[in-house]
Amino acid sequence: MRRAILSRTTLGLAVLALAGLTACDNKGTQTAASGASAAAATRAADTLAKIKSSGVVNLGVRDSAGLGFSIGGGKYVGFHTEMAERIIDDLKKDLNAPDLKINYQVITSQNRIPLMQNGTIDFECGSTTNNAARQKDVDFAVTTYVEEVRIAVRADSSINSVKDLADKTIATTTGTTSVQHLRKHERAAGLNFQEVMGKDHAESFLLLETGKADAFVMDGSILAANIARSRNPKGFKIVGEVLSVEPIACMLPKNDAKFKEAVDNSIKRQISDGSLEKLYDKWFMQPIPPNNTTLNLPLSESTKAAWANPNNKPMEEYAKK
Repeated sequence: MRRAILSRTTLGLAVLALAGLTACDNKGTQTAASGASAAAATRAADTLAKIKSSGVVNLGVRDSAGLGFSIGGGKYVGFHTEMAERIIDDLKKDLNAPDLKINYQVITSQNRIPLMQNGTIDFECGSTTNNAARQKDVDFAVTTYVEEVRIAVRADSSINSVKDLADKTIATTTGTTSVQHLRKHERAAGLNFQEVMGKDHAESFLLLETGKADAFVMDGSILAANIARSRNPKGFKIVGEVLSVEPIACMLPKNDAKFKEAVDNSIKRQISDGSLEKLYDKWFMQPIPPNNTTLNLPLSESTKAAWANPNNKPMEEYAKK
């Protein structure tokens, strides 16, 4: 242009976490980030030196996204989370610092860019879309997942396409861009619908699950994860056109070329030796915690293309015809 048995509340967070690969995680962040831009400009960009000196990597993670989520007890898992841990393993070798510790810092769609800019997190591998606006405030590693924004509805719903959303109530998550893409879609011209906002993906899915919303518009991976981990997975379906295609990548501090090179080199190594594809299979094609459900999301051609030619081009480049 995005993988312990828990209480229902925690499970819901994990589901949405898995579901959140994130493409739509764009809305709202740009406003919060702009206020921190000046601070980012003055912050020393030598993340490698900071990490080596402190002995700690502050890793931004998500607790309810498709690419990364919590399974309780302070444990964070998922495709992007485990990929980030492998990046840190490579940093240990680069810095000759085998005892580096990881501090998992939970972030949200609203605070992730400010936390990057003020140095609270060293990097983030969650469900963040790389777009031109964000590139003014942060940098991105090479793309590791290409997300498709879709529509989830209850299985008995008559909604099968964008045009069927007229006069319906649509759930989405604060700080994301999914409904923006819906409004821009050519088949949504002239449609009127009401939006209801969840504070996170788990709450947004709950709005659909409880009938407070007719549809949930979000990244396909997030939708699939939430459906797979719901009480009744057969009670939901993903329908309609692809609303947008978005590149998801690890978010990095602005203007830190050495750190970006180190992260990119690790990702390229994982691509070239086949370990990233095996990791994808583990989190999207095999049973995953906490309920041993399977998302059944095969590796897309768009993601394969991104891996074949590693780059960090923004979402706007994907939209060009």
